[in-house]
Amino acid sequence: MDKVQIDIVSDVVCPWCIIGYKRLALALIALSDHLEADIHWHPFELNPAMPTQGQNLSDHLIEKFGTSAEACLSAKHTLSALGHQVGFQFHYSEDTKIYNTRKAHQLLMWSQVEDRQLDLVMEIFRAYFTQGQDISSDEVLMNCAEHAGLNMDTAAKVLNDDSWATAVASTEQQWIEAGISAVPAIIINKKHIFSGAQPTEVLINKIDQLAHSN
Repeated sequence: MDKVQIDIVSDVVCPWCIIGYKRLALALIALSDHLEADIHWHPFELNPAMPTQGQNLSDHLIEKFGTSAEACLSAKHTLSALGHQVGFQFHYSEDTKIYNTRKAHQLLMWSQVEDRQLDLVMEIFRAYFTQGQDISSDEVLMNCAEHAGLNMDTAAKVLNDDSWATAVASTEQQWIEAGISAVPAIIINKKHIFSGAQPTEVLINKIDQLAHSN
């Protein structure tokens, strides 16, 4: 079996990150007869200064990118359709908010040590995009951790330990210094970078080529 290391730099309020991952997952299924992938998720906060109460998503997009309300609505429809194609549900409404993700990344960083990172990130993606929950909330994140099979006592400590917050910020800075400015960024074997949610067919071909070249 060929083996590849895949590092995914992402934020859990980025819809293209979950679409990109689901496309990657389909690619890996197509290659599973001869390839094994070791996947690691890494933090990247799109809005590190986002207040704890969050912000209406449409208002945020209009304020940050200068887009229109009509364009926001169109984007939500497009993302919902793309999510359906890869088996993921987006449930957007006029009240959908965007939240601070620092604590979510603290849990995700710790969950890698516990070998529960994929389980947890999927729980958080579903909590936010499908269920419309506040993923800056300790209660919501603890619920995600429980469903991912993580130790609840330790999860509570990680959420409230400043050293984990510092570790997240430090890791994010390292990725920025490495040239990552947008997510998702998928890095194959620590040297080949794919930016954005690449089509599954592209990922199948490129990953297969890179696996054979090592």
